[in-house]
Amino acid sequence: MYAVLKTGGKQYKVEKGDLIDVEKLDGDVGSTVELAEVLMTGGEGDPEVGTPLLEGKKVEAKIVSQGKGEKIIILKHRRRKDSRVKTGHRQSLTTLEITSVG
Repeated sequence: MYAVLKTGGKQYKVEKGDLIDVEKLDGDVGSTVELAEVLMTGGEGDPEVGTPLLEGKKVEAKIVSQGKGEKIIILKHRRRKDSRVKTGHRQSLTTLEITSVG
């Protein structure tokens, strides 16, 4: 059975046992998180599609780690002005292990 859920402004298709990186969620490593914004479930028979969310459905996950993603380099250059700026960004991420779907 799989579910399509929404968290951090993005959508993820998950099944039990999957590891996903999402935008930072509050919580300690080892604690459980309940994700209630389920858009769709399927896998056995016809899929259920919400309008926009499914009532009563949820996905439970365990926090595996809190960390940061890869560094993104931002270069700004203004032509003919001798102006250059180089900055970087590392997004805070939470790694989740899906424990139950539905």
